[in-house]
Amino acid sequence: MIPHQFFYLMVVLGLLWIFFMLHMTWPSPCPATPQRPAEPILPRRTHSSEPQSFAGLTHKPQCVACEQALSAPAVTAPAAPPPRITSTRGRKRQVDTSTHFCPNPDCAYRGWVAWGNLRANGHPNGGPWRQLLCVACRRYFLETLGTLLHGKRASVELIVRVMACLAEGLCIRGTARVFEVDPNTVLQWLVEAADQLRAFSQHFLHDVRVQQVQLDELFALLSAVKDGTPQWVWVALDPESKLLLAIDVGDRTLAMAQRVVHHVAQVLAPDCAPLFLTDGFREYMTALLTHYGQWVQPPRRQDKGPHPKPRWMPLPQLLYAQVGKTVRRRRLVRVSHRVVFGTLEAVNAVLAPLGCQINTAFIERLNLALRQHVAAIGRRVATLCKGEDGLRQQLALFQTYHNFCLPHTSLREPLPRPLPTNGTGSAKHWRPCTPAMAAGLTDHVWTLREVLLYRVPPWLQPAGV
Repeated sequence: MIPHQFFYLMVVLGLLWIFFMLHMTWPSPCPATPQRPAEPILPRRTHSSEPQSFAGLTHKPQCVACEQALSAPAVTAPAAPPPRITSTRGRKRQVDTSTHFCPNPDCAYRGWVAWGNLRANGHPNGGPWRQLLCVACRRYFLETLGTLLHGKRASVELIVRVMACLAEGLCIRGTARVFEVDPNTVLQWLVEAADQLRAFSQHFLHDVRVQQVQLDELFALLSAVKDGTPQWVWVALDPESKLLLAIDVGDRTLAMAQRVVHHVAQVLAPDCAPLFLTDGFREYMTALLTHYGQWVQPPRRQDKGPHPKPRWMPLPQLLYAQVGKTVRRRRLVRVSHRVVFGTLEAVNAVLAPLGCQINTAFIERLNLALRQHVAAIGRRVATLCKGEDGLRQQLALFQTYHNFCLPHTSLREPLPRPLPTNGTGSAKHWRPCTPAMAAGLTDHVWTLREVLLYRVPPWLQPAGV
C-alpha cells in the first residue's frame, strides 16, 4: 500500500510540471512597436457624369463599300451631247416619246432622253406595244424594251395585279392561287421586276436634302439558315417626308452598318449632313464617322517636342444622337437619350420645328409597315424566304411601292377648292401625296403600271443641257 506522503509528493510534482510546461508554451507579449501615424482616408474616386468630348481616331475606319465604289467604273454621260433634232416637216407629233431613248450602243443618241431623235412607227403585227424608230441610226425597238413587260405573253393587267398583290403583302403561292398562274411564273416576274425597280429607285433617289435621318434594323428569319442565325433588315428613313432612303439585308455587324450608311451618303446631296437618330447599337458611330469625318491637326500642348498626330474627327455640322431602351421581362421600363456628335442645343434646334424630341418612333412605325407589306418578314408566318436574294427582291418592290405609289395620310395637302366626284359622294378636299412627292422627286402619284413601263436611262440626264 502506497503511503499518503508519497502520493501527495507525486501530485505536487505533477502540478509543478504542468505549470512549467504552460509557462514555456504560453506566448509572451510582443515588445512595444512604434505606432505609425494614421493615414488620412481619401474619398473614393468617382467618374464625372459630364459627357467627354470625342478625342478622334488616329486612322480612318475602313469601308468596303467605299473601296468597291472607287474601283468600279462609274457610268457617266458623254461630255459632249449630240445636237437636238427638231422636226420641221409635217404636222405636230401626236405620240409622246419624251421618256424614251435609243438603246443602240453604236448610236450617238444612245441614252439621251427627249432629244428629238425618236419617231413612233405603229404597232408591228397588231401587237399591244408601239414600235419606235431612231432617225439617227435607223434602228427599231419596242417601247417596252428593258422593262418587265418586254416579251411577255401574259396581259399587262395580269402582271400589274400580280405585282400589286406582292407589294401589299400577299405571298408568292397565295398570289399564284388567286390569279391561277404557276408559282414559278410569279417568282420569275418578281426576280425580273426587282432588277428594274432597283434601277428605278437609284435613278430618282439622288441629291436628296433632308433635315434628319432615322436608322434601325429589323429582325428577320430565313428558312434556309439551319443554325437559326437571325438576319436583319436595315432601314434608313426621312421622318419628315417618310421617304425610304435605303434598305438592305445582312448581319448586325460593323461591315453592314458601314454599307447602309454608305448607301445613305450616296443618296443624299454631297453637302448634306443631317441629324442622325438611331438606337443604342454602337457600330453606327463608327460608320457615321467614316463617311462624315475629316482629318484635323490638334494643337500642341508644349512649346517643344513633335507635333501630335492628326485625328480623324467628325464634321462640325454632323449631329448624331442615340435612343437607349431598357427592357425587363419583355417590357419597356426606361428610355434614355445620348448625344454622340454635336450638342443637345443643336439637336433640339433641328427637332423643334417638327415639334418632336429625340426619338426613333417614325422608323419603328415603318417596321410595322414592312411586316405588313413584305410577306417574308411577317411574324409567325409560313412564308419565309430561303435566302437573302429572295428577301432583297421583295424589299426592292416595297421600297419603290412605298416611295412612289402609296400615298401617305400625314403628307396630304389641302386643295384650294373642293373637287366634285363623279358619283354622289362628298367632294374631295385633299390632294394625295407620296413620300417621293413630299421630297420633291416627282410631281404625281405613280401607278404600278407606270413604274413597270418606265425605261431607266443608263445615266443621269444633265440638268440645263
